[in-house]
Amino acid sequence: SALNRALEGVALGLMDDHLAHCVLDAARAGEDEGAAKLKEASDAIRRLVRS
Repeated sequence: SALNRALEGVALGLMDDHLAHCVLDAARAGEDEGAAKLKEASDAIRRLVRS
């Protein structure tokens, strides 16, 4: 249980970093690149929720 919470914390930290940098930068770069990064983030969130 504690290990699962620790892993979830790491996963959430990585997701926050990804959203703050990669997705934001891609959104600034253009619609297509931004949409691709948003889908990537959504897919990662979906995997995290399922685990």
